[in-house]
Amino acid sequence: MTNTPDSIVKQFPAGTPVRVAQEVRKREGVYHAEVVGIVDAWESRPTGSWYARGKQDRYWLQRLRLKKADGEITWLVLDDATRIARIEPATA
Repeated sequence: MTNTPDSIVKQFPAGTPVRVAQEVRKREGVYHAEVVGIVDAWESRPTGSWYARGKQDRYWLQRLRLKKADGEITWLVLDDATRIARIEPATA
């Protein structure tokens, strides 16, 4: 969890149900994506790209691992356009 902002990790600890909304700006407009799941882990991981003067010569990205309702595990790369909101857990 190196370099992951502590305030975010404390606000959404593992086991917290969340909705994550992301926007990707494209030439044709904006692509919106939303993922709902349970926070599983927070990590800083390097890209495969070389980046001058980066930690260990790599560019590090903040990542969130979510477990979706169907059991799928998904990794999300966080950026300034990412919005995370706590949601109520689903009841059976």
